[in-house]
Amino acid sequence: MASLDAKLVEILACPAEHHAPVEQRGDVLVCTECGLQFPIRDGIPVMLLDEALPSANGA
Repeated sequence: MASLDAKLVEILACPAEHHAPVEQRGDVLVCTECGLQFPIRDGIPVMLLDEALPSANGA
């Protein structure tokens, strides 16, 4: 699991129009509002909508 610095995760936000906070869950950052999942590759969060994975719960 690629663990990110908590201060970095604290300032990141979903790039979708609502700009909600994200939280780390394993090797992805998950939007707390829409559930989009953003991969963490080689310790770098990929916060691009084109690279986002759909919500695990179908939100």
